[in-house]
Amino acid sequence: MKSITQILSEELNKSEKHVQNVIDLLDEGNTIPFIARYRKELHGTMDDTVLRDLEERLIYLRNLSQRREEVKKAIEAQDKLTSELAAKIDAVQTLAEVEDLYRPYKKKRRTRATIAKEKGLEPLALKLFEQSRNITDIKVLAAEYIDVEKGVTDALEALAGASDIVAEIVADNADIRRRLRELIMSKGALVVAAEKDEDSVYSLYYSFEKPLSRLQGHQILAINRGEKESFLKISVHIERERALNLIWDMVVKPGSSGSDFVSHAAEDGYDRLLFPSMEREVRNALTDKASEGAIHNFSINLKPLLMQPPIKGHVTMGLDPGYRNGCKVAVVDGTGKTLDTAVVYPTYGERQKKETIETLKKLINRYKIEHIAIGNGTASRETEQMTSELIAGTPGVSYMIVNEAGASVYSASKLAADEFPQYDVNLRSAISIARRMQDPLAELVKIDPKAIGVGQYQHDMPKKQLDDALVGVVEDCVNAVGVDVNTASPSLLQRVSGLNGSTAKNVVIYREGNGKFTSRKQLLKVPKLGPKAYEQCAGFLRVSESKSVLDNTGVHPESYVAAEKLIKLCGYTLKDVADGKISDLKERLKSYKETRAMEECGVGLPTLRDIVDELMKPGRDPRTELPANLLRTDVIDIKDIAPAMVLTGTVRNVIDFGAFVDIGVHQDGLVHISEIADKFIKHPSEMLAVGDIVEVLVLSVDTQKKRIALSIKQAKQKH
Repeated sequence: MKSITQILSEELNKSEKHVQNVIDLLDEGNTIPFIARYRKELHGTMDDTVLRDLEERLIYLRNLSQRREEVKKAIEAQDKLTSELAAKIDAVQTLAEVEDLYRPYKKKRRTRATIAKEKGLEPLALKLFEQSRNITDIKVLAAEYIDVEKGVTDALEALAGASDIVAEIVADNADIRRRLRELIMSKGALVVAAEKDEDSVYSLYYSFEKPLSRLQGHQILAINRGEKESFLKISVHIERERALNLIWDMVVKPGSSGSDFVSHAAEDGYDRLLFPSMEREVRNALTDKASEGAIHNFSINLKPLLMQPPIKGHVTMGLDPGYRNGCKVAVVDGTGKTLDTAVVYPTYGERQKKETIETLKKLINRYKIEHIAIGNGTASRETEQMTSELIAGTPGVSYMIVNEAGASVYSASKLAADEFPQYDVNLRSAISIARRMQDPLAELVKIDPKAIGVGQYQHDMPKKQLDDALVGVVEDCVNAVGVDVNTASPSLLQRVSGLNGSTAKNVVIYREGNGKFTSRKQLLKVPKLGPKAYEQCAGFLRVSESKSVLDNTGVHPESYVAAEKLIKLCGYTLKDVADGKISDLKERLKSYKETRAMEECGVGLPTLRDIVDELMKPGRDPRTELPANLLRTDVIDIKDIAPAMVLTGTVRNVIDFGAFVDIGVHQDGLVHISEIADKFIKHPSEMLAVGDIVEVLVLSVDTQKKRIALSIKQAKQKH
């Protein structure tokens, strides 16, 4: 039997040595971000995504191994574990197959078969199931098991009980279940019908049938929700005769006197026990696969959203639109500190709109506001229209529509109340919207990732699985960017490798009580932040106030000696690094030879190259190297949009069947997967990511249903 290391090595196409090193590192309590960034020599430069896949699969394989042992012990306790059965259990590669093998030995609630066994009919059932040619008349054989006291009054009753036992034997047979499962998945279909005679969002599925092998994840999740809301009836269909032939081929011995009996018992077992069980299993498997795909889709959408380039250092106005309660306004400085707040009513009438414009102009002039962030919720279009009029008379000011998903959840949370006790819930939302524009990552980490709104059917996902995946994405993003230990909130700090909610709060408490950190080593003075936590977090925390420039880079303290040697070998000083005067460091290293530098510095090649990259950009935010956000100075109405227009927009969400693009109107337009590229693509994420700036051609506009169809490939063809 292959070891877990061998299995992972083959599945991931990585060397056994590197895989085992990762397993050892995980078992030692190292985090994925730390392993990915600072242990590259040990794992062969796997990225964080591969490492998380490895960790997830490792957990599954260990659970599988543990379950194998539990099942063998349970069967052994019944004195029924044979060496052949033990070998079969050890050989299977999925938990479902383990459960199939265990099924006949599980304690069951009282069934027709268990009742028949209580009547002493199991020996009869087993003899009949053998279909021996020595049996000439099954009724004569059954007559031997008549027992009036046990409720078996004649041979027919004995045969009926034996049939129930054989039906259960067939339904519990692991090989039959495996082959039937494969048949249903390859040749079966999902059949959907309407449960209610009324129009709904599920109308598309009121008469729907599709092979299971061709079902899309988003279809499965939509159909499941329609069933849950009592709009749809769902069944799995497989040609009954084909399924029965498969079973008969496996259990019926033609020519024996008991073959007809076994054939009918197997048919009963299929109809009454096996197919209903298989139908549940298959639907669960489809849902699991669809959920896995949706979670993956959510993850790949979340990462670029969190990694959007910040618009730091500018005084920003946040607008949280609304009708009844007005539009909430917050002004924050370049660091996110709140300078002023207000409530205006641009939707109440023309007079109120003019008053709003005057109020906001005064704020712009007073605080030298450069950017305006507008939440994309209720009354967003009207607020955007007003903003367009406002900045027409205010040169140098631009605006951006900000996805406000989760802002209301955050503003009503205890976290927001602790952060802004002096402001009411509505004004907190406006502050959050302004800060989302300045630093999306720092603000979005305060919100449950599920509430950010870049997935599909996220509320139908297995909660723990979704949470684990999304928390992993957030952690990878936070650690890829790095965190300023002297300005970061507890919400941001707790996502840093090695820190948790408690130690993150302790960092802030220490900072508030002792002043700003002036070195990374000072972190060791934080209560409950021990050597292991320090090892995991130090490289990801930036201390810009430190006298050592290395404390403001991604160079880990364990590599400081190596970094200083490298700087000296290349003819520089730490001051040169701090002053940004080492632009030709790579060229000098090339002349010196990397192999010599590795030997003298005592580090591997990946670490050496990472040190070089960090020395050349101390304190620099990697997000600034990404394409900038789209800032607007005007607004268009859906009524102004017509087919054949080419517009510039921002990708807001990437889903299985396409992508939604913000083109400057309240409704995002949909680019269907078929309109993304000239070539075939399996999933839109192959070509698009949240935050991408794209040119789109308008295909159609439905102002009544507020739907806009767009094309990226046709926009390219126009050029």
